[in-house]
Amino acid sequence: MAQIERAEYWAQKDDGKGGKVKLYVYRKHMAGLAKGTPVLFLVHGSSASGRSSFDLDVPGRNDYSLMNHFAGLGFDVWTVDHEGYGRSDRTDSHSGIASGALDLAAAMDIVRRETGQDSVFMYGGSSGALRAALYAQQNPGRVKRLMVSALVYTGAGSPTLAKRREKVEEYRAHPRRKVDRAFVHSMFTRDKPGTSEMIAADALADAELALGDTVPNGTYLDMCANLPVIDPLKISCPVCIIRGEYDGIAAEPDLLDFFAKLPSKDKQFVFISDLAHAATLSINRHKFWHAMTSFMAMPQNRALAI
Repeated sequence: MAQIERAEYWAQKDDGKGGKVKLYVYRKHMAGLAKGTPVLFLVHGSSASGRSSFDLDVPGRNDYSLMNHFAGLGFDVWTVDHEGYGRSDRTDSHSGIASGALDLAAAMDIVRRETGQDSVFMYGGSSGALRAALYAQQNPGRVKRLMVSALVYTGAGSPTLAKRREKVEEYRAHPRRKVDRAFVHSMFTRDKPGTSEMIAADALADAELALGDTVPNGTYLDMCANLPVIDPLKISCPVCIIRGEYDGIAAEPDLLDFFAKLPSKDKQFVFISDLAHAATLSINRHKFWHAMTSFMAMPQNRALAI
């Protein structure tokens, strides 16, 4: 069986002050990559970087890497650490949703250079869903199909955001917040304890804390004080919204309102039982991965008979 290969790149983004921000870009695919292999780009959330989120090495297990899974299915899989996260430059920027969309544009320049492809499949979770959706909104034609989970639109009815709003002035005042092992554990237990294995939480904490113990506050601030930051009427590509049963970040009426406004009729709203916020690293992650695979495998439209 062919081996999965990895590669690392550096993208550059203007910092708005005459300088550049270096962004770490990471890629996995099967050896002997064929020209035209479909590209899947993965967009991380507020509290963990791309490589740790999507290519997690869990001791004694080989079934947690989303990148390995989709590389094995024949995709050319990419991700980026957003400004201030992981291996990318750690700046004094809040690194909010708008900044994240610019990070994706810079990373996509690398994807285009290396693959020759202008359009990709894209997935984002939580604030990554907002980054990915904003990128699709601002760059029509660059995203073939958009998949999002733990999305928020207006934030109405969100218990998680209601709790975070208690610290909104702290988020405004400080560009970064501390993270520790207990916080990483809370990402897996906050909504419904038991929906994730804690060996995955420990593995994520090990991977992230080795890179630093702070992350930017911008996405928290945007999700608490600046929603909506995307306009569903301006997202023209097909969209799949995946909603975990126990996810506390978004209320169903808010998501259904967003879904109804999407202009493309090639869209899906998928509910998955026994799934919480940490969807791609949960016990039932394979159900989630199946929903992504099915949406990307949708046949192209054929012209109607007249």
